[in-house]
Amino acid sequence: MPTITRTALGELQGLRQHGVTLFRGVPYALPPIGERRFAAPQPAVAWAGVRDATVHGPIAPQSPSRLAAAMGGFTRPMDEDCLTLTIWTPSVDAGRRPVLVWLHGGAWISGAGSLDWYDGATLARDGNMVVVGVNYRLGALGYLKHRDLAVADPGTQDQIAALAWVVANIAEFGGDPGRVTVGGQSAGAASIGRLLLDPAARGLFHQAILQSGGFGRAPLTVSDAQAITAQYCQMLDIDADAADAVTRLRAEPVERLLAAQGALAQARARFGETTPPFMPTLPEAMTEADLLRSIAAASVDKPVLIGATREEVHAFFASNPAMASPDPAAVADRFAALGGDQDAYRRRRPGGSATDLLADLTSDHTFLWPTMRLAEAISAAGGQAYAYQFDWAPPTSRFKACHCIELPFVFGNFDQWPDAAMLLGGDRAEMEALSDLIRACWTGFAANGMPGADWPSYNDATRATMRFGAICGVDGDPAGLGWRARG
Repeated sequence: MPTITRTALGELQGLRQHGVTLFRGVPYALPPIGERRFAAPQPAVAWAGVRDATVHGPIAPQSPSRLAAAMGGFTRPMDEDCLTLTIWTPSVDAGRRPVLVWLHGGAWISGAGSLDWYDGATLARDGNMVVVGVNYRLGALGYLKHRDLAVADPGTQDQIAALAWVVANIAEFGGDPGRVTVGGQSAGAASIGRLLLDPAARGLFHQAILQSGGFGRAPLTVSDAQAITAQYCQMLDIDADAADAVTRLRAEPVERLLAAQGALAQARARFGETTPPFMPTLPEAMTEADLLRSIAAASVDKPVLIGATREEVHAFFASNPAMASPDPAAVADRFAALGGDQDAYRRRRPGGSATDLLADLTSDHTFLWPTMRLAEAISAAGGQAYAYQFDWAPPTSRFKACHCIELPFVFGNFDQWPDAAMLLGGDRAEMEALSDLIRACWTGFAANGMPGADWPSYNDATRATMRFGAICGVDGDPAGLGWRARG
């Protein structure tokens, strides 16, 4: 079976394995180095002969993931020359298969679409679809805001450039450029929310999958981000107001940029919060409700599959030694700030620790409830939203049904998660069966915009939400009407 295909830039040599043809390290933009650091991505240039696409390229420079205790870790070569794609296809024939473009999570500071966690071979083979993983710039290199930088959010611009490349070239990999689903988890899902608002991006995809988008985090304005940049520059001994500030930032070794990024994250850390130091911006201030309504209006012609896990934040808190025995006064203050009732959460989780109750509260306010509000907003705007909640967890896991736990079920690649403590103690046969169901829903959605006849779209009357766990099926609002409190 052929493993060579021709793109607009030249020929690529792929690798046939596990029933699919895999292309690694496919460039969609020029290396963002030198004067291109902090700049918009520039189109990749043509090459002569056949380019080897059997080996991964470097991933974006980053520090270890803050969720390594739950997910496991990874070691990959890192370099600013990271703007590449990984593509899995059943065949490079002239087929017209649905396409899933995946934007990874990692709080915009870690991860890569080329990691084994996002191995798309099973999805591509069993779902007869083309899967594309995207590497994009992270942290300060992708989301630094300085008044002298012409481009907003280079990391977001990378995502748009990758989508444009897919539309232009994916037919050569057996994909249909007229059936592109953009999917993502955590920061990837939140990024898709921003892409829906961007006229330059909206025409490049036709439907969206938003997993654990964290839309409860306060939207960041450009002025807010510029203040964060000034604080970051201080840690590099650079005057953000100086005329040569950007020149100096471009000259800094990437190791110093990462060290300052870590120091910034520590300086901005707040008890019980999970907000990262760098993230996409909005041109003007918006409330959460404003943001969700805007995303809903922008997705009215694009079906959306949207959901969260039941206990998202337990992964963050269980991984943080500082949360092992939190100060009761600090816990009470956090409950007060979010308008939460500790007694109500204690009744919901009898015998739960203070950390458990705070994680439940933060899961609701950051992930679950905003997800339901967005599903309702999409329905109210006349769009199609398919809502879910992922409930499965190993019986004795301290991480519970946490952030990221659904990923191996979506990709059907448990063998790629050998060090994931969040999966330990799970029954493999049960996990495989649940993965089969989830993948059928995700691939069905990618094929025709519907996850299956047994999963109705969300509306205000029924609040139909698919629950995935030991028992699966549609429930009417499993998150409880508490999510409407701040609608």
